Amino acid sequence: MTDEKQATYTQANLAEAQEKGRYIRKIRSFVKREGRLTKGQEAALQRSWPLMGLTHEAGVVNFNECFGREADTIVEIGFGMGHSLVAMAAAAPEKNFIGIEVHRPGVGACLMAAEAQQLTNLRLYEHDAVEVFDDCFVDNSLAGVQVFFPDPWHKKRHHKRRLIQPEFVETLRKKLRIGGVLHLATDWQNYAEHMLEVMQAAEAAGHWQNLSPTNDYVPRPEERPLTKFERRGERLGHGVWDLKFARKA
Repeated sequence: MTDEKQATYTQANLAEAQEKGRYIRKIRSFVKREGRLTKGQEAALQRSWPLMGLTHEAGVVNFNECFGREADTIVEIGFGMGHSLVAMAAAAPEKNFIGIEVHRPGVGACLMAAEAQQLTNLRLYEHDAVEVFDDCFVDNSLAGVQVFFPDPWHKKRHHKRRLIQPEFVETLRKKLRIGGVLHLATDWQNYAEHMLEVMQAAEAAGHWQNLSPTNDYVPRPEERPLTKFERRGERLGHGVWDLKFARKA
């Protein structure tokens, strides 16, 4: 079966095939690249994962039990090495933050940074975000979801691998509470245009409200830290596009 034919399968098709014992390879938005753990990252994983780690296998997570309090919960998908996620969690101790990343060195680096900041409001998954959202978060439970600089899959034949697609956006909508905000950012203009097109279609269906006064992109919000990569891009004249949509229904 070609990737093009796989892309035509809906969730219903997939579920039906699995019930009949047939295996269909899911199209993923990432390629697992296992870099080497540094000694510091490995040590941080051993020390802090028992306290800060969450597992997909554990199923639905109760945020109040997980964090020991009731607070708004923000989820970041694909946090990389965790610099922005840790900075945001440190700047907003009144909120809970959950990061999802598939690359183990990034998880280790994030734990190192969280230890340095002595954070208590951060938890991490090392797993596929699509599966975590499907199986671990209850509907109407999140105050925000953020996806910063996801893999742009810039070649046209790979566009089907992009994370921000109508089906996944619908999943995010269900997990956000009414008024909850989806914040997207990319430095690839084509992906920004793709994101905007997907979100505007969902907005036209009555599900979202674009928080941009010009009905397209927003200036970088103060709460999203400016990364070293982004600063370098600005010096080279590269653009960055932020989108913020609130769940309306």
